Amino acid sequence: MTLILAKYRSTLAALSLSLLLPFSASATVVEIRTSLGTIEVNLFDNTTPKTVANFLTYVDSGAYANNVVHRSVSSFVVQGGGFQYTGPVSLSASNQFTLDAVETGQPVVNEPKLSNVRGTIAMAKTSNPNSATSQWFINLSNNANSLDVATNAGGFTVFGQVIGNGMDVVDAIAALQVLGGANDFVFKEIPLKNYTAEDINNEVDLTDDHFVVISDIVATDRAADTAANLNPAANTLINSSNGGGDSGSGGGAIGWLLLLGLAMLQKNKLFKAK
Repeated sequence: MTLILAKYRSTLAALSLSLLLPFSASATVVEIRTSLGTIEVNLFDNTTPKTVANFLTYVDSGAYANNVVHRSVSSFVVQGGGFQYTGPVSLSASNQFTLDAVETGQPVVNEPKLSNVRGTIAMAKTSNPNSATSQWFINLSNNANSLDVATNAGGFTVFGQVIGNGMDVVDAIAALQVLGGANDFVFKEIPLKNYTAEDINNEVDLTDDHFVVISDIVATDRAADTAANLNPAANTLINSSNGGGDSGSGGGAIGWLLLLGLAMLQKNKLFKAK
């Protein structure tokens, strides 16, 4: 009886101590391995646990192997996680083609707690706030004013941050030309390497030499303290209709820039390609 009581007191003391200590930041580090280099990302398991768990389900299943970066919008985002490269694809006369879609599971609940600033990774989705599945994007600029607010699909969930030299790779992807095409073409904003206007006119097949291919996304560190030196910005605009502060394009709070950002928002919603 004495031994049981002592064990109970020890457990109670440990519990009391744990309540006094700072909350440990659980975090996972992943590598997005692209044909232009590796992007290392620190995930925020503790802040956005459901989103990270959802993302890691796709990572661990191999669903992101041989994906392509299928969208690049200058000073806005690069986007992936939705389509796979399975071999050369042919252009039609209208510059259109298809790619195999990643098989998706149930959507994950929205967790818009952190801000969409440059270098963060967030989930793409439809206009339904709780519709994110496999697609993700990396912010090229401070997009808080357009992507943090609840009026835009409930706000977009940031669940990690690019670390190390990863943004050099992201910026290199963003610097590539995009295919272009009709407004209703899903892949008109796909970034391409070594593919010229002459190639387009001649309907040259697109191969892995042209796409930014993601060979895989792998978890390299699941230690609980990997985010200890990071200080992600909180989403303070979730209840705002049009944000405030920065313009959302990396500039200051200048009226005409803010209006331009809001106008572009209608064009650049982070909806999933279908």
